[in-house]
Amino acid sequence: MTARTVRTTIAVTLVGAVLAGAAACSAPAEENGGDPDAVTVGVAQEPDTLSPLLGYGREGNSKIFDGLLAHDAEMRLRPALATKLPEVSDGGRTYTYTLREGVEFSDGKPFTARDVVFTYRTILDKKTNNASKGELEALKSVQARGDHTVVFRLKYPYAPFAERTVLPIASRAVAGKQDVNSGDYNTKPVGTGPYTLAEWRRGEKLTFRANPRYWGGEPKVRRFTVAVIEDDDVRATRLRSGDLDGAILPPNLAATFEKDDDKRTHRATTADYRAVSLPTDGRVTGDTAIRRALDLAVDRKAMVKGILSGAGKVAHGPLPTDSPWFTRGTERPHDLAKARRILDAAGWKKGEDGIRRKDGRRAAFTLWYFSGDKLRQDHALAYASDAKKAGIKVTVEAGSREKVQPRLEKEAMLMGNGFPADPDFDLYPTLHSSQAHQGWNNMAGYRNDEVDEQLERARRSGDKAERGKAYDAAQRALARDPGYTFLTHIDHLYVLRDDWKDLTTQVEPHDHGIGAGPWWNVQDWQPST
Repeated sequence: MTARTVRTTIAVTLVGAVLAGAAACSAPAEENGGDPDAVTVGVAQEPDTLSPLLGYGREGNSKIFDGLLAHDAEMRLRPALATKLPEVSDGGRTYTYTLREGVEFSDGKPFTARDVVFTYRTILDKKTNNASKGELEALKSVQARGDHTVVFRLKYPYAPFAERTVLPIASRAVAGKQDVNSGDYNTKPVGTGPYTLAEWRRGEKLTFRANPRYWGGEPKVRRFTVAVIEDDDVRATRLRSGDLDGAILPPNLAATFEKDDDKRTHRATTADYRAVSLPTDGRVTGDTAIRRALDLAVDRKAMVKGILSGAGKVAHGPLPTDSPWFTRGTERPHDLAKARRILDAAGWKKGEDGIRRKDGRRAAFTLWYFSGDKLRQDHALAYASDAKKAGIKVTVEAGSREKVQPRLEKEAMLMGNGFPADPDFDLYPTLHSSQAHQGWNNMAGYRNDEVDEQLERARRSGDKAERGKAYDAAQRALARDPGYTFLTHIDHLYVLRDDWKDLTTQVEPHDHGIGAGPWWNVQDWQPST
């Protein structure tokens, strides 16, 4: 969508301690060396690896790499390392790609079909620690025909397969000589993309330089630095101090920049949702009545209005309510009275302290969120407040990713996820039982035979109508037996200095760091003057 200034009504006064801490940060003139062709932006998190063999950049826009295809501003597929969209044959089971000639990796070695074959085969290798390899489960084989043709053969017609080929292509000549899981390619990648990695200081920043060998032409933004700042308040303060040229911010902090004449706020609609995982194996959360009651007790509209300042919409499942794949009739109303009746009928009786009990169990559990993430914190606190009204005590705790992930089999998490390209990308990894606790997939350990059956049916059909019926059935089964409480779909807000013209945003996934925001196509930016 075209960038536009977003007006909101909430202002925030930043605490003095944060201001004082930010005062020591370097000014952009120092960070960028006074270079007008350099841009520094702030994001909340950094990748674990920069190797596409381990999952980096699988949604496209990785800066260092290219896929066979890419998305344009409207999220339509377009050629990248391929010269055109694939030729599909054999009833949707064969995809043939013709590759661009003359493309070089950043080290000068030629890009060929062998690099494509190497990338996909390595990802699917059992020895490769890529938690996302299940996304290529439909792939039977990949073969090169000469240097510039690649043929993919599928086990069954998998409708969104072309969307999977935005996956970045690694260098066989470099990565193929290393241990895929621990080699230098994870931190010193070589790709065909518009930028090369100049420096990566873990937990601090990644700096990219324009790739003079880039087949699409050397970018006007010659240095692109991504500062890693988990705390929302600190990110806003560093933007205000001039240490950053742009940043992603929650709505209330973005609002504090609305009167800055030299900055613009860009709003991206997304598939990014916030939800609470309710572990199937938890003592309390494993009770279907508890999960159904929480689905009704939560006030989603109040969260959109109060937490998001209207920059988002209510969520009733992984798919946004404005998605053509969303099933009407699965909306969960805010109905506290009905929530209480469900708990009463299931034998959850209120104790003297107002918290319900059943068979010696107290209706209480812990809800974790990531430290420094204000949006998750606000969602978690609002959720706990709503749950208490139904007689369920939710204790909110903050922790690092390393602290939270080992607890997910038994304890709840205020999670985020979302992929806009195809419903399979959201529903299957979040809900299918085979994905339980696979990395960050299916954090609730959700198990429902009907949901599994319908998700398999949908991903194996090449017929859109057939897929739609299967997804409808899966969403209705999820509404009857919720494994999560879905809360909101959030819009992403970015505040950026107004030095470049005609900036746009895409419909974004949950992950919104290096490859998202108005800088999704920073390689194409043109100066405003």
